[in-house]
Amino acid sequence: QVQLVESGGGLVQPGGSLRLSCAASGNIFVINAMGWYRQAAGSQRELVAAIDTGGRRNYVDSVKGRFSISRDNAKNTVSLQMNSLKPEDTGVYYCNLRSVKGNYWGQGTQVTVSS
Repeated sequence: QVQLVESGGGLVQPGGSLRLSCAASGNIFVINAMGWYRQAAGSQRELVAAIDTGGRRNYVDSVKGRFSISRDNAKNTVSLQMNSLKPEDTGVYYCNLRSVKGNYWGQGTQVTVSS
């Protein structure tokens, strides 16, 4: 089994920054990609950012230029630096790991952007 532990969520004012981190452990086999999804109240879960083992990054258009995803392959960690946060970035952020063995999710961390 694979465990994903997230940290770094919280309440921040518009224009502020937060950094999310996720550490993977357990029966990790071959990782294809790690990333972050978010789910706002009443909405479907959406991909925010992902990074594959080759370092290729993918972002949803709404966060391009504001968010940056990074990964430490040796430590099986992924981080999301979120700058210039907006109220519409509010939601539960989930860490995701895709491997040849399956698709795994963290429990989620709440990010609230509000004045």
